[in-house]
Amino acid sequence: MTSKAKAVLFDVFGTLVDWRGSVSAGLAAFGAARNISADWLGITDAWRGAYKPAMDSVRRGEIAWTNLDELHRGALATLLPKFGVTGVADADLDILVKLWHQLTPWPDSVAGLTALKQRVVIGSLSNGHVALQVALAKHTGFPWDMIFASDIFGHYKPDPEVYLGACKFLGFAPGEVMLAASHNEDLAAARKLGMQAGFISRPQEFGAPDERAKPAQDWEIVATSVPDLAAQLKN
Repeated sequence: MTSKAKAVLFDVFGTLVDWRGSVSAGLAAFGAARNISADWLGITDAWRGAYKPAMDSVRRGEIAWTNLDELHRGALATLLPKFGVTGVADADLDILVKLWHQLTPWPDSVAGLTALKQRVVIGSLSNGHVALQVALAKHTGFPWDMIFASDIFGHYKPDPEVYLGACKFLGFAPGEVMLAASHNEDLAAARKLGMQAGFISRPQEFGAPDERAKPAQDWEIVATSVPDLAAQLKN
């Protein structure tokens, strides 16, 4: 089945970039510059923890369409006082939200994507919006053929409109497109719609290896890195 893949679309946060290390470092630098002491790593984890509930509120129609920058901003404004950080100016909140536009890629990501691009169409399939993903691609050097973003579809994953919409834009049947991700739930949603699934283990995404770094199903490909996934697709 994997030999028929004409495109590989990637989840981005966690799969290709180290959001935890990048955001916590950026928050710590912000605190140091303003002489603010706080549990910046704890804030980072809580910020990421607010990600899915915020998107689910949009998905359920409880709030109008809201992009990820706005969701991140609202979550951070709520979280900071809970960690004893008060009086942060609106302009500083905007600066901190942009940390998600400047994440550091995992060491293998760019080389793996570059190799894969020689054989198949590659693109992002992220809950980030276009502006965020364009900025992130410029920062990281990701060599996308196409950026698929939440605001293109007006939906967040795991809504089917995201996965099927990307396949339709490319002109491929779902079975001709692979989703590559480090998150089993993302792959499961894609597989239900007929897409192929490539699992990339990222043991350090959440700070230490746990069950999330292991494949939960018999995915078409289970890889340890993006180059490993590219090599398995070639075979």
